[in-house]
Amino acid sequence: MEAGYKILGVKFALCGLFWRIPGELKLLDSLSHDPDKLPLEHAFYNTCRITEALNSITPIKDSEHFMVSAFIDHRLDGVIRVISIISRNHLQPLYCVYCSTEQVCKTVHTDVQIHRDHFGFPFHVSDVICKGRHMQNATHVLISTKDSDNNVTEYLPIKNRVGMNTFKYNFTVCISTLFGNYNNVLQFAQSMEMYKLLGVQHVVIYKTSCGPDLEKLLKHYETEGMLEIVPWPIDQFLNPSSGWKFKKHKGDIHYYGQLATLNECIYRHMYQSKYVLLNDIDEIIMPYKHANLPSLMKYLQSAHPRVSVFLFESHVFPTTQFEESGKFKRAEWNNIPGVNIMEHIYREPDRKNIDNPKKMIVNPRKVQKTSVHSSLQKYGYIHHVAFHVSRMVHVRNPMQVNLTKEQLFVDKRMWDFKQKLIPNVDRTLKRSGLLRPH
Repeated sequence: MEAGYKILGVKFALCGLFWRIPGELKLLDSLSHDPDKLPLEHAFYNTCRITEALNSITPIKDSEHFMVSAFIDHRLDGVIRVISIISRNHLQPLYCVYCSTEQVCKTVHTDVQIHRDHFGFPFHVSDVICKGRHMQNATHVLISTKDSDNNVTEYLPIKNRVGMNTFKYNFTVCISTLFGNYNNVLQFAQSMEMYKLLGVQHVVIYKTSCGPDLEKLLKHYETEGMLEIVPWPIDQFLNPSSGWKFKKHKGDIHYYGQLATLNECIYRHMYQSKYVLLNDIDEIIMPYKHANLPSLMKYLQSAHPRVSVFLFESHVFPTTQFEESGKFKRAEWNNIPGVNIMEHIYREPDRKNIDNPKKMIVNPRKVQKTSVHSSLQKYGYIHHVAFHVSRMVHVRNPMQVNLTKEQLFVDKRMWDFKQKLIPNVDRTLKRSGLLRPH
């Protein structure tokens, strides 16, 4: 008994790790022990103050891998799921160390699930599942290798510790990665104000970098409460690709880690939002038979109660073709950088023998893994939403560059919102300090 107290005294002095062995307490050398020889689950006291990771990307010590965020998955008996970025070329055993409010920590084995849609890139989003029991009281977690010294490692706070049946938001838009000198201010403001009119309460964007004018607009929406900005410094750790195909675009990871952010966003808002929209910064999922998204989703969910993933066809509105009257070419917006979506009403036809890419509205509590255009693992069914009910407006460079204006379809759906959209955009640009008297 006295030895036990002496050990406890040393423990506080050394700020060390203590394994709990039945009947006694022993100090172990955290640099030399071999977890492969330890039981499936073993506990220790962490007498140091747990240090939380400050960044959205945290290197896993003694590895090429990274932690992103951690969540309790109530659908799988409360296991801890750590969304991670794993180097597919440097696989190694990983271990999960999770701690409770009493700073009693346990080390368990993991199941590393690399998502299959890596497009050939060496780094890819993965789920590291902690294979332990009774994790519902865990507050912090880290992923370690067997040679790691967990004393000096940053822990991730564990989110979604309590499952909810009521939600802060009905609709959240997850916009993946913002990078480079992207400064398309006008289109971003128009899209955000359109989201509001359609019934979206919350937009999340993962930002690596952007242009100076867009930075002002982002700060406005963040202050307003509509926008949540998640810093995404992927370029500080990897050489991210600005494309989606490894052989063509090179780099370490697809589109600045787009798939890591989309999956993270789903879990981040699993118990905050009834629905999550997964689309890009220049895309709007637009109802055509209904006035807004709440009416659309009430109709779709009522008609398809077992569906958890709704797919919407993407249709390109080329920025090279302008509506002829010029009535939306407003002098007030002449000095605002970016695309004016109100001027682009011509829609490209479907391409024969090519499947239209799709984007999604999902029930986040029913999705385990997602890709860009489809879910990889889910509970429930998928429904392809009919073109005449709703489709995605994608105002961008043309996909079919040789088509003339006469070969395009006129689609003025966005004009239905002009009376509210235009003054709302003006107000936002003024409050952002971007719209000046002309």
